[in-house]
Amino acid sequence: MGRLIIVSNRVPVPEKGGAAPAGGLAVALKVALEEQGGIWMGWSGNSSGDAEPGPLVMNEQGKITYALTDLTDTDVEEYYHGFANRVLWPICHYRLDLAEYGRKEMAGYFRVNRFFAHRLAPLIQPDDVIWVHDYHLIPLAAELRQMGFKNKIGFFLHIPWPPADVIFTMPVHEEIMRGLSHYDLVGFQTDHDLENFAGCLRREGIGDALGDGLFSAHGRTFKGGYYSIGIETEAFAQFATRAATNSVVRKARQSVEGRDLIIGVDRLDYSKGITQRIDAFERFITADPAQQGKVTYLQITPKSRSEVPEYEQMQRTVAEQAGRVNGAISTVDWVPIRYINRSIPRNVLAGLYRLAKIGLVTPLRDGMNLVAKEYVAAQDPEDPGVLVLSRFAGAARELYGAIIVNPYDVEATANAIARGLQMPLEERRQRWQGMMTHLSEHDVVRWCDDFLKDLTAEDIAD
Repeated sequence: MGRLIIVSNRVPVPEKGGAAPAGGLAVALKVALEEQGGIWMGWSGNSSGDAEPGPLVMNEQGKITYALTDLTDTDVEEYYHGFANRVLWPICHYRLDLAEYGRKEMAGYFRVNRFFAHRLAPLIQPDDVIWVHDYHLIPLAAELRQMGFKNKIGFFLHIPWPPADVIFTMPVHEEIMRGLSHYDLVGFQTDHDLENFAGCLRREGIGDALGDGLFSAHGRTFKGGYYSIGIETEAFAQFATRAATNSVVRKARQSVEGRDLIIGVDRLDYSKGITQRIDAFERFITADPAQQGKVTYLQITPKSRSEVPEYEQMQRTVAEQAGRVNGAISTVDWVPIRYINRSIPRNVLAGLYRLAKIGLVTPLRDGMNLVAKEYVAAQDPEDPGVLVLSRFAGAARELYGAIIVNPYDVEATANAIARGLQMPLEERRQRWQGMMTHLSEHDVVRWCDDFLKDLTAEDIAD
């Protein structure tokens, strides 16, 4: 294997002084790049306005070269806000009602992928291995193949892949499927996502499974697999232990003294099931008045894509819902829901996870959900909390020690909260130990290694 080239929509460039990027994915990919030497290319997050973007900005740090490009205002609107986040994101999260199709946005999505390919092309050497990440860049391999590149190119989808009847509502689903066939390895989060992808190939008669993880479509043979992304488990556990001395965490512990803490942490997005979760907490607290004053629910929800109208509306809805519940059942010395609508530093989050008796992770649909894994890793082995987890999160395929719930069933989720708070210590320890053992064995570095090993294997042939 030669150099590794990673391409993603955004690039987490370390700050001056080489500070490690936040988040397990960035950590793992940085480790892989440092081992192989290579390039991480993507959008800078900046706009060049109406002018053509200038040349790539190259930032070399050790064996890694970060290559950043600006996009025009039109590119950002059509490619990123438009097709990626108003079509692909809602469809892959089963929200057909929120998909807004526009021919102009579709054209912009493919145009920007072509632009990325042309910017990347001069940097590629014959033995480089290219790893493309997520739904923003599905057509990238097809553009590179058209330019004559025969390098090994892999793709990993971080979000869910829905079944055929959902994908086929997208007017350009054939182009999206064809785009995926140009990769040598297409990776998904779970076995369900991989099955859905195989079903899409069969339903349209455009391809089939050949066995041993191989697929054929559009005249190419390629590999498909599922690689459930992990976290930096041991490091995060140590992070949570050290966070006990953090001043913010200490204040939080004092403020909930004598009360059980329930925590939810989500980006503000309609896929996360936040409104249903607040309903479930309200049902729990009103069904058992003895719990009033004895439990606090902390919901941390940083703003997300506020330029998209659906997200702006959701921000108002969640704030109003939390306010309504608090107005109805608060007392002079107790507020049931603490709602924080901004980002919290990761070291503080780790400490808050460790304080919480319940980790409430109930998305309506999620590719994996690393909050669930971080909550488990942050727990005190002697007195661990309980994870209440949606069956529609990819993490439910791995974390069997969680209480699994249907987030659409408000009453059942409320009952799961009650069950978690009453769970005996020995059962909590057994459930936690099984999950922690799994997370330690299947951390983010192993995820990265497993994918690259399969991508560079010799059994993938055109």
